[in-house]
Amino acid sequence: MSDAKAISADLFAPIAPLNKGLGAFDRELHHNQIPRLNWNLLREDLSLPAAVLYQDKLQHNLEWMRRFIAAYGVKLAPHGKTSMAPRLFEMQLESGAWAITLATVPQVEVAYAHGVRRVLMANQLIGKQNMAAIARLLEDPAFEFFCLIDSAAQVDQLGRFFSDRKQCLRILIELGVNGGRAGIRDDAQLQSALEALARWPEAISLDGIEIYEGVLHDEASIRAFLQRAVEVTRTLADENHFHRSPIMLTGAGSAWYDVVAEVFTSANFPRPVEIVLRPGCYLTHDVGAYREAQTRILEHNPIARKMRAGLIPALHIWAYVQSIPEADKAIVTMGRRDAAFDSGLPVPALHFRPADTAPQSAPTHWEVTKLMDQHAFLRIHPDDDLRVGDMLAFDICHPCLTFDKWRTLVVVDANWQVTEIIQTYF
Repeated sequence: MSDAKAISADLFAPIAPLNKGLGAFDRELHHNQIPRLNWNLLREDLSLPAAVLYQDKLQHNLEWMRRFIAAYGVKLAPHGKTSMAPRLFEMQLESGAWAITLATVPQVEVAYAHGVRRVLMANQLIGKQNMAAIARLLEDPAFEFFCLIDSAAQVDQLGRFFSDRKQCLRILIELGVNGGRAGIRDDAQLQSALEALARWPEAISLDGIEIYEGVLHDEASIRAFLQRAVEVTRTLADENHFHRSPIMLTGAGSAWYDVVAEVFTSANFPRPVEIVLRPGCYLTHDVGAYREAQTRILEHNPIARKMRAGLIPALHIWAYVQSIPEADKAIVTMGRRDAAFDSGLPVPALHFRPADTAPQSAPTHWEVTKLMDQHAFLRIHPDDDLRVGDMLAFDICHPCLTFDKWRTLVVVDANWQVTEIIQTYF
């Protein structure tokens, strides 16, 4: 019996959700023991602050994206760096995702260790130890892996390494834009990379084209970039550069996946093309930039309009009111260690007083004005009915930088019962 299983519920329940440190629990404990502990968020069975996922909202978002992808006839490879939670990867794959996208080799190793067998690493593979780690994973014939290249220098490094090991690495050419991050900028760079690929026909397989349109911020520029990717794919297909059939064409972060789907699926190619979208934040959504993006999608995309109800926030940070030192200020037990603040401060969503029957919507005038490491400053009205010990739930702005602050998150059902604990691996 593992140490985690030997600990009785009575001993570890008071420290649930274990203050971000529940690293010893395994999958059997997640799925079998947690519901039997009978933890309830509103009964104060959890130590706050806590990151809370809502089971019904997760399922809604999974189904919404599954239907959207199916309507366009494309594949989904959600970006796993958003959550780095293998249990959420599993949910996404069970809901029809074709692969999981990741950004670094350690992330790939985590996904592989938890059963993911198709990975798109939307990044360049650089460095001896990173190449060696991928080479070890590729010894498993069931593991399918793709990464990006954007220079002849990188191609030659990969070619030498994998040629020595008599392995073949599957790659996608990344296209970029001036002022953006990695990616081939012009025809001269593209030709140089193609010449390098021709030097390593046994060690590197050119399987498609990749872009990340999120480095651009207006729709016209994004559409032009997407069209460039279409034209490059068409040209290289005509010239028989691709080894894979169908050719992979992939793009789409969490803000413009509708435009990517529209442009890519409307293109005509001389050979079969498999289109792969990579949004990651759809699973939990947020009330910041991605809510704004979803509003645009629901207004302008014909598929989304038919589906009506869009993505909904599925992640809250719950915390206590710990002090009301001034009539118009409350201090809350949540800070920069608990919630993202790069794209906007957390937004009060729910107010619950222990012993009440159910949470109420937070007043719209409540506003987080400042975060410190462990404290939030909440602006209130002097006559608001708020007390020390009240529980507050906060919507977040940016899932990626909220997930990475937590080792564990809890999932609750419609009755606020904890059904599962989700571990992250950042």
